[in-house]
Amino acid sequence: MIKTKYLLTHIQIHPLLWIVIALSIATAHFLELCLLLGVIFIHEMGHAIAASYFSWRIKRIVLLPFGGVAEMDEHGNRPLKEEAIVVISGPLQHIWMMATAFLFFKLSLIPGDLYQLFFQYNLMILAFNLFPIWPLDGGKALFLLFSLQNPFPNAHRLTLLISFIGLSLFSFLILLTAPNHINVWIIIGFLYFSLYHEWKQRRYVFIRFLLERYYGKNEGLYFLKPINVNEEDMIIEVLEKFQRGCKHPIIINGEGNERGTLDENEVLHAYFSEKRMTDRVGDLLFLF
Repeated sequence: MIKTKYLLTHIQIHPLLWIVIALSIATAHFLELCLLLGVIFIHEMGHAIAASYFSWRIKRIVLLPFGGVAEMDEHGNRPLKEEAIVVISGPLQHIWMMATAFLFFKLSLIPGDLYQLFFQYNLMILAFNLFPIWPLDGGKALFLLFSLQNPFPNAHRLTLLISFIGLSLFSFLILLTAPNHINVWIIIGFLYFSLYHEWKQRRYVFIRFLLERYYGKNEGLYFLKPINVNEEDMIIEVLEKFQRGCKHPIIINGEGNERGTLDENEVLHAYFSEKRMTDRVGDLLFLF
């Protein structure tokens, strides 16, 4: 109960949504809007409740005119299984909502037109959120999938590139089939803006990942995965090989031989605390 109250205090309504609410009242579509917002609200609360269960730091839950966003103050160092549960907890809400609506319809507790509308809204939001486009749930799942085998910056970059390709294909499809659908073009514009912003911030996102790894609890580091590097490699080049969910011993090689091994925290300490941003990783062997 306490957590539910805590989550409710983090809900924010986007200013544009108030305008949409006013327009829906003026055009006698308020019931349809309430149904849609209810579906979106439960979807986002699914994410938020799962995140709260794992003690994630929740920044805010924003309701938009065409969807919602549950923003977390986490930066890629939580266990991948945890994040997968948080990601799928939103789409899973539609299953029980559609099942409940079907039961109510069969018991004649709700009229057929209301059931059809509620079912369509659920199916539409569920299908759309599973598109492999960042920041939709499908895009976040794609990021998790790439993170299983790729360093953090590579997985992040691949996710954004595939998201851009997927969104472009979707835009082309809408252009051919429903070019006058204004609401869909607004959503497409929002997704393009989100992708552009995430691409521009990708270096910042990576540094936050490293900082969280250096100062955080590192609860998600389950696997030991050594990284082989050359002693002439820059420290930042070594850090760019860090992978989510893995603890990295750094094996330093030079002139065909192994020169030594460093713990990943020693490399992070040298970069962030000692500001050795232009040094080579081989130089750290003389310090530790």
